[in-house]
Amino acid sequence: MAIPLSQGHSQAHASWRDYLELTKPKVVVLMLITSLVGMFLATRAGVPWQVLLFGNLGIGLCAGAAAAVNHVVDRRIDSIMARTLKRPVVNGRVSPAAALAFAFVLAVAGQALLLAFTNELTAWLTLASLVGYAVLYTGFLKRATPQNIVIGGLAGAAPPLLGWVAVTGHLSAEPLLLVLIIFAWTPPHFWALAIHRKAEYAKADIPMLPVTHGEQYTKVHILLYTLVMFAVSLLPYAIHMSGPLYLVAALALGGRFLQWAWVLYRDSRPHAAIRTFKYSIAYLFLLFIALLMDHYLMLNL
Repeated sequence: MAIPLSQGHSQAHASWRDYLELTKPKVVVLMLITSLVGMFLATRAGVPWQVLLFGNLGIGLCAGAAAAVNHVVDRRIDSIMARTLKRPVVNGRVSPAAALAFAFVLAVAGQALLLAFTNELTAWLTLASLVGYAVLYTGFLKRATPQNIVIGGLAGAAPPLLGWVAVTGHLSAEPLLLVLIIFAWTPPHFWALAIHRKAEYAKADIPMLPVTHGEQYTKVHILLYTLVMFAVSLLPYAIHMSGPLYLVAALALGGRFLQWAWVLYRDSRPHAAIRTFKYSIAYLFLLFIALLMDHYLMLNL
């Protein structure tokens, strides 16, 4: 059922799709894939169905809450950038107050599920990730420093750790290594998009690296971070957390990422920035799927 709104847009109505859009579902799905992998890697036995279902639901609800806050805080920026012009808060289909109320409900529901079906440590770490993204990154870092995505990327890198802790109840080196992979992946992933959208970020007065330091400087840093990411992605094999299947996948996927980073650096293909960005999404998805497949292959040997 549509929810009427009255904030200068009397003709606008919010549907369930508008509220779903507030949660950035495509981003949340990618996060939940890494959370699922963290859960399955944490145990040689099966993951209890309550933890599998309600743990991921709780993590997803909190991630959606952080995304909804992002829609509210960034509504001025979104109104300037072409890819975000039609977002519900920008268009007035959902008021800022309604979006924040929705975020609050999602966060409370997510925390309740995590406390009821996982453990306190998972709930606290998830809350810290929510606050890190919604408050620290969106509210402050994004507008304060060109290193915003490097510092704020830690919040987005947390899901595999959250999944692992939801099963085990404690921290360990393995999930922190998974966090490190995503942490190193985030700058080349996001800076490629920032190059593609440089003019819009400049118009919105957001100090993204291509705006403050130029495209070539950013391309060098994308290449350097991709090298770091490639090296870090091999560590699960180095510490015997994974086997040959993962190693082959990490080498092939990372090699392709490096190729795109080099193409972008040399400016040797049209639309290299957005193509690098799109490949980075496929890279992370396939890398974690390979990690999961390798885990179960090793269990059955």
